[in-house]
Amino acid sequence: MSLSLNNSDTYVDKCRYRRIVTTLAPLSYETLQWAPHYDGPHSRASSSGGPYQAAIPASITGLELTVDTTIRAHAEDASHEIARFDAELGAEIAPFAAVLLRSESAASSQIENLSASARSIAEAELPGGKGKPNAKAIVANTAAMTAAVELSRRIDVAAILAMHAALMTGQSRHTPGQWRTEPVWIGGNSPRSAVFVAPEHTRVPAAIDDLLAFAARDDVALLPQIAVTHAQFETIHPFTDGNGRTGRALVQAMLRNKGLTRQVTVPVSAGLLADTNGYFAALTAYRNGDAAPIIEAFAAAGMRAVTNGRALVKELRAIRADWNQRITARSDSAIWRVADLLTRRPVVNGVLLRQELGIPTDHPRRYMDPLTEAGIVVEFTDKSRNRAWRAPQVLAALDDFAERAGRRN
Repeated sequence: MSLSLNNSDTYVDKCRYRRIVTTLAPLSYETLQWAPHYDGPHSRASSSGGPYQAAIPASITGLELTVDTTIRAHAEDASHEIARFDAELGAEIAPFAAVLLRSESAASSQIENLSASARSIAEAELPGGKGKPNAKAIVANTAAMTAAVELSRRIDVAAILAMHAALMTGQSRHTPGQWRTEPVWIGGNSPRSAVFVAPEHTRVPAAIDDLLAFAARDDVALLPQIAVTHAQFETIHPFTDGNGRTGRALVQAMLRNKGLTRQVTVPVSAGLLADTNGYFAALTAYRNGDAAPIIEAFAAAGMRAVTNGRALVKELRAIRADWNQRITARSDSAIWRVADLLTRRPVVNGVLLRQELGIPTDHPRRYMDPLTEAGIVVEFTDKSRNRAWRAPQVLAALDDFAERAGRRN
């Protein structure tokens, strides 16, 4: 079954005539009062107060999820491809695990309209690097993805809060690692004019407990379970900001927790990025009681992620093999380790070389000059007046990956 979408298609359109048998109920709503306030860091200005409708999430703990045969088969195929991709990289995991994780965090950020070049992101990651705001946000998202993978043995409240804390570090306007205590909404300048108002904040803890109970079940097909858990998380919207990026970090934690991945971060967000309108439409359909589109969205994203990830890894392998022909150094020289590092950290300085490889920082050019002469790196000076080097070929490969991810199929 082809899932290529033209400009007028969405996942909702594709699933419109497919049957999904489920006990999932559409959202119900309650009437609350909006009282504008203008003091404090969480102020939400509005012209007038009054009643608004806030969502009440349906319980999914005991959700009976039985999808159409075609959708189920597609989800199973995507699951197998994700697991196969992870297994195939097992023998060469060192360089590609970090690159794929950073690529996933960048794609997840881009869904929220936070984009930056591979060079900007790599420079923001340098020890002491400041970076542009978008690049810094993507670096923070990488930390959240890393936390998600590290915490994947347990999918619980503490793990989710830790992911959000890593993502939102330094965000004084928000409360990193804490459930919200105020209304949040999508669209409009107040909940009265919003397209969607998330559940009242007092409902968040119980709703998250319900979500975690569903996520812990072992009687649900894995990719549909992950898709529904993600959609429920986005419906609850438990934080004042960073819900989308935290929710997609949770996806990576569940992929690892459920055993679909064991060694690498499969760039599912990059798959979703190919049709963000379809992704958001699928979330809306879920809130209306139809889980089929979000399951289909995740199945298609998984297949796209594997295709794009394979292309990135193939290009990086070719680049590294080409370097082997250009480098002239003894077999025991640290220059080879620097070359390996550049495939996963394509911008380096003396401090990073010391942190990652134990190379003394007093003479980094001893190791970098031969790579510069070979045309592998280009030297530049960062804002801190420290010498730094970048690997243009690797940065171009990462930008190509991002461009493919954002290309609508």
